[in-house]
Amino acid sequence: MDSNSWIEYKIQVRERIKVFALNILELSSSLPTSERARILNRQITRSGTSTYSNYRAALRARSKAEFFAKLSVTVEEADETEMWLDLIIDSKISVSELAIQLHAESVEIIKILATMRKRLK
Repeated sequence: MDSNSWIEYKIQVRERIKVFALNILELSSSLPTSERARILNRQITRSGTSTYSNYRAALRARSKAEFFAKLSVTVEEADETEMWLDLIIDSKISVSELAIQLHAESVEIIKILATMRKRLK
């Protein structure tokens, strides 16, 4: 992949993660207000939006090493988001189509980010 293609790819991934974060916020507003749901809601909102903010920070890295480090944090946040979605679905707090779609998308985002990180080694 040439330099311009790599830049375009990173921008496409950024937009995909942004849509993911917006959908996490949508899911968040639809969750019930029980104590356990509120706890998971806070966690998923933080990690889901943090995935986007950390990826944006990675894109502004000043070196390949800094990009790798920030991308690693992004992978961790995406993985945490997948875990919270898993708990939300398995605990039956929400088994909505949106929750299920977001879980599938979180797995795909983790794969994309992990592959990007692996490519940098």
